[in-house]
Amino acid sequence: MHAHASPPSMAVPLICLAILTGIYLAFALREQRRSPRGWSRWRVAAFLSGALVLALGLLPQYLPFSEGDFRQHMIQHLLMGMLAPLGLVMAAPITLLLRTMPAKGGRTVAGLFRSGPFHALTHPVTALVLDMGGMAALYFTPLYSAMMMHPALHYLIHFHFVAAGCLFTWAIAGPDPARRRFSVPARLVVLGIAIVIHSVLAQLLYAGVWVTVPAPLPQLQQAAELMYYGGDITEILLAFALVSTWRPAGGSVVHSADGSDHFTPSAPPRSSP
Repeated sequence: MHAHASPPSMAVPLICLAILTGIYLAFALREQRRSPRGWSRWRVAAFLSGALVLALGLLPQYLPFSEGDFRQHMIQHLLMGMLAPLGLVMAAPITLLLRTMPAKGGRTVAGLFRSGPFHALTHPVTALVLDMGGMAALYFTPLYSAMMMHPALHYLIHFHFVAAGCLFTWAIAGPDPARRRFSVPARLVVLGIAIVIHSVLAQLLYAGVWVTVPAPLPQLQQAAELMYYGGDITEILLAFALVSTWRPAGGSVVHSADGSDHFTPSAPPRSSP
């Protein structure tokens, strides 16, 4: 039997989340007043939904199952690493930031997002490795047991869940401007690979193969089922978000002032490296 340290307080992450939500709402209100077309209410609703889901993931006492139950952890993983990022990313926070910043600051931020290092970080394959690789490391190495013993590592793992989930969602279906976007078919292939990897990890967890999580087999199996079916739902939603941005070849998506998208013809896009 493994002894577990008390779970760390989530007060600090919740305060940070509340501040970020307040900033997003303030920027959206400013854009609504400043621009004739305002800012999309759908995107505001998406951000609020993502923030609420993330807050629920940070409050395990309101989730099913008891403290230390691996099934509770899996629900947190699904909420924080898969479902919340979908709402947060589809809210187009970078686009909103660029529209509300002063011109000089906006150019600086835009230059950062167009830079080579950021392009490499947001490459769909990089995002896939960070997302799925982190999950594999947590459940098939001693990392999970270490996380349960060290509150600082607990914070770090939760941060990785959210950051990697947002990065993968953004790389696949993010509406914000980017230096280059891979084609929709290419991103669908990466998403398909992610679905297969996620399914394999869930099946290994269900079978207890190579698993280092100190939990009874029935807990592992039920958590694996949550991972399998919950992952399917969120990945279908992500695929829908992706194909909803599909436009004919030879055109581009322009983000209008209200946060919606429209298609404009352009020269054939350059192929990604």
